[in-house]
Amino acid sequence: MRVLAVVPARGGSAGVPLKNLALVGGVPLVTRAVRACRQAELVDQVVVSTDHAGIADVAREAGAIVVDRPEELSGATASSESAVLHALDTLEQDPEVVVLVQCTSAFIDPENLSSAVRMVLDGEADSVVSGLATHEFLWTAAGAGVNHDPAVRLRRQDREAEFRENGAFYVMRTSGLREHGHRFFGTIAVQPVPAQHAVEVDNPEDLDLVRALAPFIDKPEPIDVDAVITDFDGVHTDDRAYVDSEGREMVLVSRSDGMGVALLRRAGVKVLVMSTEHNPVVAARARKLGVPVLQGLAEKRTVLRDWLTIEGLDPARVAYVGNDVNDLGPMAEVGWPIAVPDAHPKVRAAARVVLTKNGGDGAVRELCDRVVAARPEPAAPEVKERPRFGPVAIGDVLVGDGEPVYVIGEIGINHNGDLDLARRLIDVAADAGCQAVKFQKRTPSICVPVEQRDQIRQTPWGEMTYLEYKERTEFGHDEYRQIAKYCAERGLHWFASPWDAPSVEFLEEMDVLVHKVASASVADHELLRALALTGKPIILSTGMSTLSEIDKAVEILGTDKLIMMHATSTYPLPPEEANLRTITTLKERYGVPVGYSGHERGLQISLAAVTLGAVCVERHITLDRTMWGSDHAASLEPAGLEHLVRDIRIIEQAMGDGVKRVFPGEEAPKARLRRVTV
Repeated sequence: MRVLAVVPARGGSAGVPLKNLALVGGVPLVTRAVRACRQAELVDQVVVSTDHAGIADVAREAGAIVVDRPEELSGATASSESAVLHALDTLEQDPEVVVLVQCTSAFIDPENLSSAVRMVLDGEADSVVSGLATHEFLWTAAGAGVNHDPAVRLRRQDREAEFRENGAFYVMRTSGLREHGHRFFGTIAVQPVPAQHAVEVDNPEDLDLVRALAPFIDKPEPIDVDAVITDFDGVHTDDRAYVDSEGREMVLVSRSDGMGVALLRRAGVKVLVMSTEHNPVVAARARKLGVPVLQGLAEKRTVLRDWLTIEGLDPARVAYVGNDVNDLGPMAEVGWPIAVPDAHPKVRAAARVVLTKNGGDGAVRELCDRVVAARPEPAAPEVKERPRFGPVAIGDVLVGDGEPVYVIGEIGINHNGDLDLARRLIDVAADAGCQAVKFQKRTPSICVPVEQRDQIRQTPWGEMTYLEYKERTEFGHDEYRQIAKYCAERGLHWFASPWDAPSVEFLEEMDVLVHKVASASVADHELLRALALTGKPIILSTGMSTLSEIDKAVEILGTDKLIMMHATSTYPLPPEEANLRTITTLKERYGVPVGYSGHERGLQISLAAVTLGAVCVERHITLDRTMWGSDHAASLEPAGLEHLVRDIRIIEQAMGDGVKRVFPGEEAPKARLRRVTV
């Protein structure tokens, strides 16, 4: 052994009680010192010299050898050198170099430590001290200049830098330490350290300072857990609420959180939202994320214990993210208590990790990325004849097998050319819990057949030609910009079915997330080629189409970002024409996620499609099925849409994972009713 690091860590401390166990960035100071030594390339072994059993346990867990420090060397007047020499005598070996490392420096750079060791090993110095470069002017209490002549003040750039000893580490040739009995002898050199690493913890104010710095200095490490539980306000949101004139609350969330949660769920990590809030916005956001929620809780800690038991989770492998004092209880129950940076000081102090992003500004996404980084890389999939079915990313939402069903409220042309009516239908979709709304976009002069253009139609706006009617109900750039803004406010995706190439260009200008191919357009190869060139995800409806027609469409569109929709284009759809087993046929033939676009009355057929594996469900929506227009009669009214989304979510929970086991709710009946005979 050439290099030994010794970390003196007494249990007593005048400034901060049990200072060496104080948490910084969720890690005890003694652990941080041991880790820095173990990560230093030239340090062979780390010893912690302590008189405290708790410090000894933490040091061993961090990978250090522990030397019991005798009482006579543990007082406030005992020197650090005496602890180092005692450790050398206890180990009965003298390395070439010994390093004294202080726990009071929370941010020791292993590379700086190795650089200092190298100077001694290479014979450049006998003793090296860590120091902070400074151009400060020092004065005595009597007003005399210490390192300068007050009458002749040189400019900063004309002065040599001096170094302030910061106490982080001291590197010594072991023979010199034994000869002289102290750390400074022979040729002494300074190892410069950056200012952010030079803060020493001597009092509570210093401790507060390094805790505040930790999220910005510590390198983010992977967080290896099996479940992530989050508070809502202040974690998913910026802890503010926006109240409109009718008293409805809205909150600000980050779209990036949605993709983060989706990645967690794909990695097999359980996710739960817990909140004391009763506001329905909590459930709405959880529904959008596709995760369970427990809200209106009076006492989170007890509920968390019960949930961990039911899920069979090891609390040590669970993360809880909080921001306020009511999160301290559940944080104490898990192995990974985590705080957002603007959390209450007590919460930051209790956290093992303090994130760098605030709530509502990507805090959840940051955590998700660190958890996913700790998961093992998935094994290369076996080559199978049957391809996997997705998922396909639409914005921040994944659509595919194993993901929450993506529910689309098709407004289509049911807005009747009225922007206010369109907004009301968007509200219907958002209030019901849909993820998206869909419109239809046409260039009437292209799409309306020549023989139909001059046909007279009776409309709510009077008698007009069919072409005039189609132009009257078509929205332009201004209307769709307002629609896009309103959908964003309501937390919905929006897109449309383009019926011609200019309409594709129009929607691209509107920057939609995805394009929809209507069943009527499956054989419009010019349109399909224009859509393929966008590179966007494509949802392809397959009503009124043969497999050979679908084959040709898929050849143009490709399958990388393709979602198919089983559909039968009969309005309204009779049950005998639903043919739901086609969902399986399409999945097996094309290897893409398959959803269902329904035109039936009622909910049963759409719900059955979900049980057969439909990854998304699209239904026409209306305020009133008796309204004027061709699609209203086959549409769902607000209550029907709300019931559809509710029942889809219940079915998702009920489907389970296919693993046969005894659930917690069965334990009591089993104990009471089960009869075992031999």
